[in-house]
Amino acid sequence: MRVNFLAHSDSIRGEPKQASETLRHRESGENFPVALRVLPKAVREDLHAIYAVARTIDDLGDAAPGDRVVALNDFRADLHRIWRDDTPRSRVLQALAPTVRAHNLDTEPFDRLIEANLIDQRVSRYETFEELIAYCRLSADPVGRLVLDVFDQCSSETAELSDRVCRALQLLEHWQDVAEDRRAGRVYLPQEDLATYGVRETDLDGTRATEALRELMMFEIGRAAKLLESGAPLVGRLTGWARIAVAGYVAGGRAAAQGLRRTGGDVLGRTPKARRRDVAFSAAALLLRAPTELTAQ
Repeated sequence: MRVNFLAHSDSIRGEPKQASETLRHRESGENFPVALRVLPKAVREDLHAIYAVARTIDDLGDAAPGDRVVALNDFRADLHRIWRDDTPRSRVLQALAPTVRAHNLDTEPFDRLIEANLIDQRVSRYETFEELIAYCRLSADPVGRLVLDVFDQCSSETAELSDRVCRALQLLEHWQDVAEDRRAGRVYLPQEDLATYGVRETDLDGTRATEALRELMMFEIGRAAKLLESGAPLVGRLTGWARIAVAGYVAGGRAAAQGLRRTGGDVLGRTPKARRRDVAFSAAALLLRAPTELTAQ
């Protein structure tokens, strides 16, 4: 699992310079830079604290040496120290604590992110699209809901729309990284879709996509883009800085979908990237539209 859509380039509170530089290098290549520099410093710090924890969970699930299940469970135990008014051992969790207290964040979204990575340790295939979406409810939904909590704009309505946006962003990440995931032993393309389009898993090992794989990828990209647009009215439900930040989410997703479509479905030959000008244009278009117009979509 990759949590790539919360990035910005400020350091974590109290984080050593070397670790901060590592995060900045990582974030510079990510597709969904939501915590834009225009946001107030306090908001950027809160979003970055959440992002750093999400990425640490991700890294433990993907690359921790030894038993990753033990590593994830140990991190969860350390995380829960925050809600017991104890001091966590992890620096990223120490940086998260002020954000938790300032916005009264719950453990549940973080626990769901950890659970998604625990699932990654035992599940590497999804039979149906519905099963993949169920996974995204754990791996993607919590991030958006935490962002809404930071802006104090999380309601049942905004949470539902945010879930759609975040699931779409997660799917687009998967479709960008089909080859990388295959090398890691994971296939997020639903097995039933592979069968429908006549694609074999070994087709994912090549350097160029077969015609069948191209057709499948264009279908999956279109489905993710449609899901994204179903959540886009979220921008019109929000106010202030939250509206600007979430416009960045949606714009980043649109640009990622455009980048994927430019490949014609050949996601094996090169890694499709969102173009900055596409993100900027889409974000500006979203923000310039009247909130009532966005709400009516």
